[in-house]
Amino acid sequence: MADFRQEQELKQRGITSFGAYVPRRRLPREAIASAVRWATPSKPGAAKGHRAICSHDEDSITMAVAATRHALDGLGGSGDPGSLFFASTTMPFADRQNAGLIAAAAGLDDAAASADIGGSLKAGVTALRLALEGAGDSLVVAADKRRTKPGSPQELKYGDAAAAFSVGETGLLAEFVCAHATSVDFTDHYRSSGASFDYVLEERWARDEGLSRIIPQAVTGLLEKAGIEATDIAHFVPAGLNPRDASSMAAACGIAAQAIPEEIISKAGDTGCAQPLLSLTLTLQNAGPGELVLLLGYGQGAELILFRTTDRIGNAAPLVGARAMLADFVEDDNYLRFLSFNGLVEMDWGMRAERDNRTAQSAFFRHRDTVTGFVGGRCTECDTPQFPRTRVCVNPSCRSTGTQVKEPFADKRASVKSFTEDWLALSFNPPLIYGNIRFDGGGVTMLEFSDFAPGEVAVGSPLAMQFRIKDIDPQRGFRRYCWKAVPPATWTAPHRSPAKQGTTHHG
Repeated sequence: MADFRQEQELKQRGITSFGAYVPRRRLPREAIASAVRWATPSKPGAAKGHRAICSHDEDSITMAVAATRHALDGLGGSGDPGSLFFASTTMPFADRQNAGLIAAAAGLDDAAASADIGGSLKAGVTALRLALEGAGDSLVVAADKRRTKPGSPQELKYGDAAAAFSVGETGLLAEFVCAHATSVDFTDHYRSSGASFDYVLEERWARDEGLSRIIPQAVTGLLEKAGIEATDIAHFVPAGLNPRDASSMAAACGIAAQAIPEEIISKAGDTGCAQPLLSLTLTLQNAGPGELVLLLGYGQGAELILFRTTDRIGNAAPLVGARAMLADFVEDDNYLRFLSFNGLVEMDWGMRAERDNRTAQSAFFRHRDTVTGFVGGRCTECDTPQFPRTRVCVNPSCRSTGTQVKEPFADKRASVKSFTEDWLALSFNPPLIYGNIRFDGGGVTMLEFSDFAPGEVAVGSPLAMQFRIKDIDPQRGFRRYCWKAVPPATWTAPHRSPAKQGTTHHG
């Protein structure tokens, strides 16, 4: 334990906050099994529980933005992170930095550094290790939207989600003890560049030749580095392993069976590189002070990070972790809609779907604060907030010009002022619902609504804001994002302090 304590005194870095995001829409696995049973009879046990699925306007970037905002909420406005790492194996852009877009939508300052990390399901844990071994305050977010071939075993297994962590040196929930990484070019699955789906090899071979050899060796290396015994581990957070494999790996490593956290794959699916970080949020909310937590990322080797919880670990309970997100869901048993959302069945959307959606990049760049940051204005003469920001104040008794300062709107609560359910306009989840919304504290604007069922919206209904896909240009492959109004979560999330909301963005 001597080396372990010495390392603690030197580093004193760790996790200061976290946030999770799991799409509200959950597809029962039985609905998948029932639809494809004629072609691929599934095992009864594999068709239990739910798979978290993105809506038609969600992807890895929108989920990452949501998780990042929750992690920032947990900081209570205590400074801006100097860097953001985004880990994913399903990044929407191959050559446009996804992390930079997430940072802008989350309201980080332009001075924040950003980087994309991918290429393996362990990328989320890798990104967290890099942030812990670096300097300054950082944000790490991992997200995956896992597209699967209809009828494949992965269709029942996979899911979509994101998790974000804030890393720094003050207000630690869990201290970084040490990390250990191995690289083994073991190919249990792969997806070539440009391919839509994973190619997965035989499960037993992957377990016997991969998991059973790579993970115990890596855990042994970590334990030797930390100078501790396997029995000292209070929480073992494995990556994407089903309960049976997780128990086997814990036993092979000498870790107590009770150290394995509550499994979440049955409720949301194997969410790729986000999965171990999502489980870590749940673990930290259940942990007590002074306990050792071992996080495992797996994929062409292993990444291991050892944490020790602090006396502040009780502050993790009210943060938005996996438990809150898993409890807030709506069941959607429409398998055909799930296929359509993922572009796996071609629907006839009529002539309105034929319009050209080329993005004017110069205009978008000029208005990126408004479109991506959801930043409006506040008049310095009459204190009236408005969205979007314009040269002239909207207050008819003011009408001052050139008096607007930046005013963030993304974290404001709002309600429905008026709305339309349009069954004729193009929507990939009809009807298209849009209308005027009124922000608490002032400000009215027209937005598109999402995640509402037909007939669910009413005047006065409460709303929250979320970053979503606006549309995708099929000719040029560019996807545009915007902010939409969604139903507020059933849980109560902390909101950024007034000081944070009043900060300006993008210089």
